[in-house]
Amino acid sequence: MPKITSAKVIVTCPGRNFVTLKIETDEGVYGLGDATLNGRELSVASYLTDHVIPCLIGRDAHRIEDIWQYLYKGAYWRRGPVTMSAIAAVDTALWDIKGKIAGLPVYQLLGGASREGVMVYGHANGTTIEDTIETAKVYKDEGYKAIRIQCGVPGLPSTYGVSKDRYFYEPADADLPTENVWSTEKYLRVVPELFKAAREALGWDVHLLHDIHHRLTPIEAGRLGKDLEQYRPFWLEDATPAENQEAFRLIRQHTTTPLAVGEIFNSIWDAKDLIQNQLIDYIRATVVHAGGISHLRKIANLADLYQVRTGCHGATDLSPVCMAAALHFDLSVPNFGVQEYMRHTPETDAVFPHAYTFDRGMMHPGDKPGLGVEIDEELAAQYEYKRAFLPVNRLEDGTMYNW
Repeated sequence: MPKITSAKVIVTCPGRNFVTLKIETDEGVYGLGDATLNGRELSVASYLTDHVIPCLIGRDAHRIEDIWQYLYKGAYWRRGPVTMSAIAAVDTALWDIKGKIAGLPVYQLLGGASREGVMVYGHANGTTIEDTIETAKVYKDEGYKAIRIQCGVPGLPSTYGVSKDRYFYEPADADLPTENVWSTEKYLRVVPELFKAAREALGWDVHLLHDIHHRLTPIEAGRLGKDLEQYRPFWLEDATPAENQEAFRLIRQHTTTPLAVGEIFNSIWDAKDLIQNQLIDYIRATVVHAGGISHLRKIANLADLYQVRTGCHGATDLSPVCMAAALHFDLSVPNFGVQEYMRHTPETDAVFPHAYTFDRGMMHPGDKPGLGVEIDEELAAQYEYKRAFLPVNRLEDGTMYNW
């Protein structure tokens, strides 16, 4: 058996912070796992270093499920984003090791490919509707079959999802949280106009997605979904905060627009009621925040019973290690829907050389053994951690609100 002999946490900031776990075995094989929790990175790094790594030494690296159960049930304090991100890093690294020892890409260990490639969606945004449409045209010309569209809201100084760069967007932008201003009324007026302009400019052969980012009440989300039905959105994402999962039942009563949720979910229990009551159409849980490949497969299996498809979160707060793991997962599961894809900076790609590829709106994890991702530790060491918080939101009257 390959015995775990050492493990360490690597924190680096090539444009944004990433936390990576490296597990080594007595056979000289190592695996990588992403442990990045945006805005709370060091909490996971500490959890791994202080509470997880000492428990890994001497264990059989092939016993992935047993180690997962040990870290989950053995902690007593179950679930939560910190615990589950740490478990995810271990789980992902062990799948990487297993693939390397077997001489197979991870997707082959998960049952093999269920499709030729993975459809991904890009992010088109702009300060105006016109700017967003022009960017969306560029994405369409690059072969994207699915495009998320976001635009600025007139009367608001800034809007979620709108960046200064066509390809790169990093919301964790300051040493202390940036305070943004929000108006639901102004937002609800502009989104239908955005979709109308997008359909007129892009036609009907491209999927259009939109992220509400937890900003609406259920009845407001139902109203927006109904307003957008004529433009056939692929989905509305995070329409309302999901702590009260019954809220999605109210949205369902008012619109047939597909609903996606789950990027902040960290276990199957967060998604169970939404899935089994068919209150959503896409589950957006991701490898790094939902307990790794092993646990995400369980979520996907449950979703498959209810014809709910996957649509994993894939913003830049997922390192290339997690992006690779997501693509292996996406390629293998039968109920795949779409994968979010935000390009990393050249600096990040240099720190994390990878085998996965993009071509005309599709991605593939590659066929290197394991995940197909490496880390240049010397280069990573040149980029020191920089504290960066996600923003917060206030209504125009100063009331704290959902970001």
